[in-house]
Amino acid sequence: MEIALACLAIVLAAIALVVSLANARGGGRRRGDGVDALPEDVHGLRQEVAALRREAADALKHLAVVRYDAFGDMGGHLSWSVALLDDGGNGVTITSIHGRSEARTYAKSISAWKCEQQLSPEEEEAISHARG
Repeated sequence: MEIALACLAIVLAAIALVVSLANARGGGRRRGDGVDALPEDVHGLRQEVAALRREAADALKHLAVVRYDAFGDMGGHLSWSVALLDDGGNGVTITSIHGRSEARTYAKSISAWKCEQQLSPEEEEAISHARG
């Protein structure tokens, strides 16, 4: 009985192998499937990738943080400047300067890697690091 079951399992496995090979070679292919439909699929995927790249170009994906001591009598690098920019160099720098009794925060708009306002050396460094 056990030998008969083993033989049956081998036969079923062989049949499954033959069927899968026939389908892989195109024996079970329906119209529009497989290689014939590939150029349309590739074209559609290329369009989707191009659209995603256009969207990603506007994403704030270039970023860098520079930490520093704004005042000589304080340590710990509590002040910082961060640059958040897209592929075209458009975005913002945010700077937080920490003193003994207060902290001030500044934001400056960046367009094409440049700013209309004067940038601090730390902000310029953050933009430079973000640009790569």
